Amino acid sequence: MKRKICVVTATRAEYGLLKPLIQKIKDDDSLELQIIATGAHLSPEFGLTYQLIENDGFSISEKVEMLMSSDTPTGIVKTMGVCMISIADSFNRLKPDMIVVLGDRYEMLSVVSAATIFKIPIAHLHGGEVTEGAYDDAVRHSITKMSHLHFASTDEYRRRIIQMGEQPEDVFHVGAIGLDNIKTLNLLNKKDLERELGIKFNKYNYQITFHPETLGNSSSQEQFQVLLNSINKEENSFFVFTKANADTDGRVINQMIDEYVSKNPKKAKAFHSLGNLKFLSLVKHCDAIVGNSSSGIIEAPSLHTATINVGDRQKGREQANSIINVKCLESEISEAFNKIKDFEFQLSLNDIDNPYDKGGATKLIYENIKKRNKINTNKKFFNLEENERSK
Repeated sequence: MKRKICVVTATRAEYGLLKPLIQKIKDDDSLELQIIATGAHLSPEFGLTYQLIENDGFSISEKVEMLMSSDTPTGIVKTMGVCMISIADSFNRLKPDMIVVLGDRYEMLSVVSAATIFKIPIAHLHGGEVTEGAYDDAVRHSITKMSHLHFASTDEYRRRIIQMGEQPEDVFHVGAIGLDNIKTLNLLNKKDLERELGIKFNKYNYQITFHPETLGNSSSQEQFQVLLNSINKEENSFFVFTKANADTDGRVINQMIDEYVSKNPKKAKAFHSLGNLKFLSLVKHCDAIVGNSSSGIIEAPSLHTATINVGDRQKGREQANSIINVKCLESEISEAFNKIKDFEFQLSLNDIDNPYDKGGATKLIYENIKKRNKINTNKKFFNLEENERSK
């Protein structure tokens, strides 16, 4: 009987990272692929990105509605509750032998909580990382403690997962799975990308993605206005926005993006979602990715593109030397724009050591999922100090 491997995805970015792993599972005759699409994938406001999954030739086993119309803390918590109720029915129908989840989003906290009660083994990607400016940090570590197989993007993150009490033989340093897309996709050249996006590049070009700092002291509206003010000062420049996730106050940011693009149609364009090929091609051809997306930390260095990382959302993550960290202040952001134009800095982008680029993450994850066909969901805590003393 085929083992049923269920991949759960809630956002466009998450699916883009998981796509090569999904394909490997689908192609394996000994495994049965199940896909649950939930969260922003099912929302017209966020682009109905479940269609990306279907357009790639995958069948969605269950579509789990959960998004509320509110992105207040109350609305987010209610959304999590709806997700847990609905995912229980899906697990009961699908009866997966394992679920695969990625990252740190609140939707996945509801998913793995339900899977824990169903005694379904959980494989988790990108655990052990730190992002001090968002509640994603606590969510990620909570998912780690409910998971059974762990696929860390750096050796330091692997060590941290073990420090949290996970058995070393269940924790693997595989690198960042998103970097496999860079190596396997035939990225678009500049002219083809302009045609695909309906834009015309300027002398300087930037990709902008800014998500709410859910633990920040200032509001998302205040922070993003600072970034827009800084952008507005840049001459001979074009900006391509991708919109914020369905986080607390995410809609405020998206409204501000729409207003800015409406007022500056020759200087900016916005998209709900670009998909892997167009997004990575865009980052490759831009002078920098600007904002606070993890893509600026993980993918951009392997494309030899600079990053202006604004604020604290990604604070604590391992970083390459191509990343310029700035506070959410106009003066610091403007200084970073100037630095990117510096000839010596541009030369340094040819020699970037990306700590997330181990190579072959998809293959390593797939092989370990395939061979671990019997997992005891009754986990034992690994006491690091006790094991160090016994050596």
